[in-house]
Amino acid sequence: MVDARVMKRRVMRIGSATVMAAFLLLGALASERPVFAADAYSVKHTWKIGGDGGWDYLSVDSPNHLLYIARGNRIQIVDLQSGKLVKEITGLKGTHGVVFDSAGKYGYISDGGDNAVRVFDRKTFELTDRIPTGQNPDGIVFEPETQQVLTFNGRSHDASVIDIKTNKVVGTIPLMGKPEFPATDGKGTVWVNNEDKSTVQKIDAKTMKVTAEWSIQPCEGPSGLSMDKEHRRLFSVCDKVMAVSDADAGKVVATVPIGDGPDADRFDAKNHLVFSSNGEGTLSIVQQKSADVYAPLQTLQTMRSARTMALDTATGMVYLVGAEFGPRPAATAENPRPRPSIVPGSFVVLAVGR
Repeated sequence: MVDARVMKRRVMRIGSATVMAAFLLLGALASERPVFAADAYSVKHTWKIGGDGGWDYLSVDSPNHLLYIARGNRIQIVDLQSGKLVKEITGLKGTHGVVFDSAGKYGYISDGGDNAVRVFDRKTFELTDRIPTGQNPDGIVFEPETQQVLTFNGRSHDASVIDIKTNKVVGTIPLMGKPEFPATDGKGTVWVNNEDKSTVQKIDAKTMKVTAEWSIQPCEGPSGLSMDKEHRRLFSVCDKVMAVSDADAGKVVATVPIGDGPDADRFDAKNHLVFSSNGEGTLSIVQQKSADVYAPLQTLQTMRSARTMALDTATGMVYLVGAEFGPRPAATAENPRPRPSIVPGSFVVLAVGR
């Protein structure tokens, strides 16, 4: 017969083990938990900027708390602390993007409609120079090691290399296909998506030559490109898929599902996240678990047409732009695919954070 005191100790041990097992189970569930409200990204501010015309890429000047927006024949500059439009750089013809030098003095605009790069003073916002390039310069990058600006010219299928000390084109790199967005490691190497070929091309900025190229399928017709410089990984976005490439080995190491119609992406090194802005009206947020392992973390509803974005690396805030559109006009023989017009005054900046 079992002593009553022995039985009591057994019951206590069983109870303690059950409680411990419960805590372990809760801990395991917590490690795999979904994104809760405290962790989730949301639209924190909607700033009404207005103005006519379409738009393209965005750039953040983090030290000066400014957002640059390419708006066709001008660049709009928004104060990120107040959300107000503070300046417009006018006299342009068809802008695509803006990059900045490392000295804090000048900015460079790819003006596709003028087949040129326009240089401006970052203090006065006045245009100071015009540099002829290839046809329809679109994507643009500043490469700090060589102190060069490279434009990727959609119509002439090449890249123009500009020495910023002389503001002269010092070389042209044939690309054999339509280049889209570029990225650099800051050490003299540049990569660019090739939309026509669904490849990434690797460029040595010093020799001004393509040194490697690889397929990123099933990512087809890539647009946005960003880089994790520490782990040497490139992120290319296409409709509904992100391809992650090893920048040195030249191969795809992972693919991740994202939203439809992306035109830009950014990598947040501090939080190990990749963002993709999708024209369908979503922001795909992908978690980097290791250099080669990625998983969707959150899909944030933004605004239909908000397909381009910028990341403020100092604050972790993400900025997107979009507008409302009217009904699509009837197709004609001259214009079989007409675009709907933008509702006047509806252009906004969405500030996203957590």
